Amino acid sequence: MISSAIVEKIVQRTGYPGLLSLLAEGLSGSELNSLLLEVFNLRTASMSPAELLSLYRQNRFVKPADLPVIPLRKMELDLLQIFADASFQPIELSPVSLLGSCSVVAPADQKKILTALRGTEVLADATNAIALHVSDLKKTQQWIPSGPEDRIRFSAMQRHIRTQAISGKGFTPHFKIACLVTCGTDTGNYTFEKESLAEHIAVMTALYRDYYKVDKVQFRFLRRQGYPHADKLLTEVRAHVLQRTQDVVVDIVSEPAKEISYYKGIQYKIDIWVKGKQYEIGDGGFVDWTQQLLQNKKERMLSTGIGFEFMYRIVTGEI
Repeated sequence: MISSAIVEKIVQRTGYPGLLSLLAEGLSGSELNSLLLEVFNLRTASMSPAELLSLYRQNRFVKPADLPVIPLRKMELDLLQIFADASFQPIELSPVSLLGSCSVVAPADQKKILTALRGTEVLADATNAIALHVSDLKKTQQWIPSGPEDRIRFSAMQRHIRTQAISGKGFTPHFKIACLVTCGTDTGNYTFEKESLAEHIAVMTALYRDYYKVDKVQFRFLRRQGYPHADKLLTEVRAHVLQRTQDVVVDIVSEPAKEISYYKGIQYKIDIWVKGKQYEIGDGGFVDWTQQLLQNKKERMLSTGIGFEFMYRIVTGEI
């Protein structure tokens, strides 16, 4: 099947109707890499420095970030220390992830991801990369739980690239996102769900209320399909969160459970108020990626992502 009008024109020009299928399915991964490497080698061999500069000016993905480096780095270290103090181990991820890291386990279109060579893609979602890392640690028994409720906790501050065009002040093709990930196993009674989400919300509360000192921080729980007894899950998790974290506001959004293939059971959103303005600064929820990767229905994973650079722009008054 031809995926776009542009590809159809290319196929017609070559006079080989099976070209797309040959490249996608008829060649091994190493053969396709070798072919593409030679193609790009030939293209760059004929490129002049003047052409290189011209292409640089046209390509929106390659420009530096428009934020001051030193204050941004200082804030980044502050956040990583906050995460580490809450037992979320900071991890420095590779700038590339395995090809299909997002689209194979999550509902991400590969066309929105900057695909690279040698079986990789430019990192588009740190939580997917962490899911792969955790699954590998478990599969190879590099991490063995000390008990049924022992969990892996990682944090990351990662620059992402996504290809879809997003307009508006503060939105750029590449940007830094801070994230938390907790992985464990199901031990019944929604124990993982209650305790892991309470931990994430406690960290987010400390971050926004105590570090950024925003006027107000609030959390919204949204029903998502993928868990039986969605109402019970929501109410029990919310009650546990309220018990664990003082003065936190958690609202359950009144709407039917939606089939969002990204999150399962609960999606939660983080809202903050700064100088009278409300911002949705991040979100998170339960995902089934480690279940898929390890082929184990008992696996559990919670991810949270927040707009780090967007928050920097807010607190500095740029937005």
